[in-house]
Amino acid sequence: MDGVQSMQAVKTAAGFGELLRVRRERIGLTQQCLADHATLSVRAIRDMESGRVRRPRNETVRLLADALRLEGRSRTDFEEAARRHPLVPESLGEPAAPPVARGAIVGREMEAEVLTDAFAVHGDRLVSLVGLGGVGKTRLALEVARRLHLAARWSVRWVECGGGPHPWRGVLDDLVPGLGDRPVLLVLDGADGGVDAGQLDGLFHHCPGLRVLITAREARPLPGGQVIPLAPLPVPAPELDAEPEALAQVAAVRLLLSHLSRLRPGYTLGRTEAPAVAELCRHLDGLPGALERAAGWALVQSTAQLVTRLAAVPFTLAAPPVVFGARGDLRDEVEPAIRRLTDRQRALLDVLVDEPGDWSGEDAVVRSGWAPQTCLATVHELLSRGLIRSVAARDGVRFTVLNLCRRLVREEPGRRLAPVGEVSAPLFAVAAAG
Repeated sequence: MDGVQSMQAVKTAAGFGELLRVRRERIGLTQQCLADHATLSVRAIRDMESGRVRRPRNETVRLLADALRLEGRSRTDFEEAARRHPLVPESLGEPAAPPVARGAIVGREMEAEVLTDAFAVHGDRLVSLVGLGGVGKTRLALEVARRLHLAARWSVRWVECGGGPHPWRGVLDDLVPGLGDRPVLLVLDGADGGVDAGQLDGLFHHCPGLRVLITAREARPLPGGQVIPLAPLPVPAPELDAEPEALAQVAAVRLLLSHLSRLRPGYTLGRTEAPAVAELCRHLDGLPGALERAAGWALVQSTAQLVTRLAAVPFTLAAPPVVFGARGDLRDEVEPAIRRLTDRQRALLDVLVDEPGDWSGEDAVVRSGWAPQTCLATVHELLSRGLIRSVAARDGVRFTVLNLCRRLVREEPGRRLAPVGEVSAPLFAVAAAG
């Protein structure tokens, strides 16, 4: 790499950690490989690339430069970047903090770690987190923003989009001036109306340290972005119903118990209560918003009574009148996703809701009569919309339709139950071409 290119790399990096990552990836080394070559720990590499360590020791820099095979001007630039103090404009003061969540995050620890590393370690600049209403996208985004702010001292700009078309554009003039190379996370929460790719390109061009996290109910792929579907929390298998200790480790149960313990101090999960708690989590598909509503009603009904109520009329579970901040009912979280389906997606869903238990992609191909490419692409789309979920299996990936989705589709008047193969030919042509 010549001197001009080297200087450009330094100027466009968000600090030494970013320059280290760029150099490492350019020669095809993983963090573990670089750590081995430099006789350092992989944790040390991660801390430097994420910005947790901003001024590494001279000996550490020398070992890294040797491992990266840097010479001449490239090595000089690398060493200077390690000694350079991070530039923080006086006008910015302390890094801006994200909004404060009202409670601890439960059941999403792994997702929070993966998303945090995507920005701080792997250098992703644009990630879209998509899923059903009430699945916990905003809460997870708050946790990721909190971790980046506290551990890596990133500044966080939070924009409530409210579902309208590009309501965040007005922040552009306020966001760009003074940011420089400082690491900043911009969260566009609830961007259901879409995001302008050109505006994002302008932000990325003017702010080399900028990372963007979008939350939305529907995937809208953007150039250079990563789309991550957020599934509901895992629910317990029926064989755990009689095992309170094992049941309490399942993510959906953990979240429900955390709500119940606040509303009913001293509440414990015993053998008599365990089956109803497990069934309630399965009825509600592990949707965090639905579990929060159910816990609110536990002030006036037992979990067993709630299960009986939901088995008969599941969509009467509205937000309780006093506790928590949720509004609406279960129908508001699932029905909009069904209404937004294309004819092709809805036709396949109409067939899959009648499949008992779980099923594989190959099962869906056989049941639908579609070509594998078309059918599997549609399964992928239903998964990204949150209406089906993957389940643990030893023989490959398997899926099941959400219980709430199944009930809504089955109860719809005049539901069309024709084979999927009867969908008009142009839909297949479009799917195959895509």
